[in-house]
Amino acid sequence: MTVPAYPVFDGHNDTLLRLFDADLKKQPADFFAGIDTFHIDMPKAKKGRFAGGLFAMFTTNPEGESGALAGKPVMGAPIKRARAEHYTFGMMDKGDALVADSKGAIRLCKTATEIRTAMADGAMAMVYHIEGAEVIDTGLEALDTLYARGLRSVGIVWSRNNAFGYGVPFSFPGDPDYGEGLTRAGFDLVRACNRLGLMIDLSHLNEKGFWDVARTSDKPLVASHSNVHALSASPRNLTDRQLDAIAESRGLVGLNFACGFLRPDGQHVSRGTTLDMAIRHLDRMIEKLGEDGVGIGSDFDGCTLPEEIGDASGLPRLVAAMARAGYGSELIARITHRNWIGLLERTWGK
Repeated sequence: MTVPAYPVFDGHNDTLLRLFDADLKKQPADFFAGIDTFHIDMPKAKKGRFAGGLFAMFTTNPEGESGALAGKPVMGAPIKRARAEHYTFGMMDKGDALVADSKGAIRLCKTATEIRTAMADGAMAMVYHIEGAEVIDTGLEALDTLYARGLRSVGIVWSRNNAFGYGVPFSFPGDPDYGEGLTRAGFDLVRACNRLGLMIDLSHLNEKGFWDVARTSDKPLVASHSNVHALSASPRNLTDRQLDAIAESRGLVGLNFACGFLRPDGQHVSRGTTLDMAIRHLDRMIEKLGEDGVGIGSDFDGCTLPEEIGDASGLPRLVAAMARAGYGSELIARITHRNWIGLLERTWGK
């Protein structure tokens, strides 16, 4: 079966962190020529029709997160704001440099119209997102500075606690109902994001925090890179009640390619993690969220991927699996890019 090529607008990747870390370690990493160890670079993006997405800025723990996938309810250790500032602004500088060096092949996008225009011109559309809001002070003065630099999406927590809320642990099996909800500063952050039109990302947030956001926010609910808890019982995945709430808000969930969030046994191993597993999650998401509520949230450069995908160049293999599963061209186009752009337009305005 010959399947047409579809551009993919992706809800989550960690490529800026990989590039920033390479700089810190003084390791050569030429995004435009290609980097063997990266999931996304320019050659892979062109081959896979990766058209852009939300580029996350995540701050690592200086002591590492080595226990995070040990099968126990392990939380990442809290980090200091000074480290988050160093990483976040360093990654923004890295993204700005990519745009400047790309000769128009990469564009920093702040509106849905800019994303559409970049994609129509064949340029990669980059949107800045923070994964874990440690860079933001509780007085929220930094939020305006970040917004002015191009930030358009905020993940309140990663899988660790901070001044705004509580994350879910990495465990399997596990329940997202773990820990307390938003702090007072967290509620303030949600309202400030609504005021600015920033997207709020619920991936990594625990269940009490999820419901706090749902009660407070006047924007669509979004989980940029999460899957279905009923099919893979990781705390990182969403329960049916959460999926129903996202659907009611006209929100969106991005399919996470991480093996441990796709597999019924929760194992983070590439071999044996099939595209059929991804399709089962997509089927359930479409059932719960409708055809307008499902997108891609790959977690490229931040997870263990199924062998059948491999990296961004493998995106057409997922598209082919959708076609084999009976998804029509309109539905595939919605999942690969149209739904994300529509969601961002509902959140940001045009």
